[in-house]
Amino acid sequence: MTKKQLFKTVLDYLAPIHGNVDTELHYETPFQLLVATVLSAQCTDKRVNMVTPQLFADYPDPQTMAASEPEVIYEYIRSVSYPNSKAKHLVGLARGIIEKFGGEVPSTLEELTQLPGVGRKTANVVQAVAFGKAALAVDTHVYRVSHRLGLVPPSANTPLKVELALRKYIPDADVAHSHFWLLLHGRYTCTALRPKCTSCGLSHVCKGPLKATAK
Repeated sequence: MTKKQLFKTVLDYLAPIHGNVDTELHYETPFQLLVATVLSAQCTDKRVNMVTPQLFADYPDPQTMAASEPEVIYEYIRSVSYPNSKAKHLVGLARGIIEKFGGEVPSTLEELTQLPGVGRKTANVVQAVAFGKAALAVDTHVYRVSHRLGLVPPSANTPLKVELALRKYIPDADVAHSHFWLLLHGRYTCTALRPKCTSCGLSHVCKGPLKATAK
């Protein structure tokens, strides 16, 4: 099977299962999506969705959050991972949006990554979900599944290398959705410790569990 055929096999299997899926994070605006995505780093979407309703009720936009202080935001997000640093990042990115981008969340990778706490993965999520761009975020699930299925070579040992390897074969029209297809497959089927191989329609192309994790 050629690499092109492998990608078609994988995408043709995952697309009907997940369809035009969106993030499982709850949000109403690009700013709220950005905040939720920052909070989701090394934290579950379920936990983030538990803290954002009150946070967004009191701080729905960059203007209100920029006027706050990290120690105040901390009280809203104290149950997520690394709340101290994330509280500083949220206030910092809100102020950055106002000072650098006129109060509007920017839509490019270069601009988004200028904001505190916003790395390439977070920026790609916002680009894909909020702005409909062909951006592909690589988290631990996407990293793991991509290697197990042989979509990327063993030498693709960083999230960026995985992203670039995947982009070579995924059509632009499917790039944004493919992140979630691979993510959800990794979250619910191709799990890290006990993958559900017997119920996976891709087991015939799987190369087995991957011991390395995304760095």
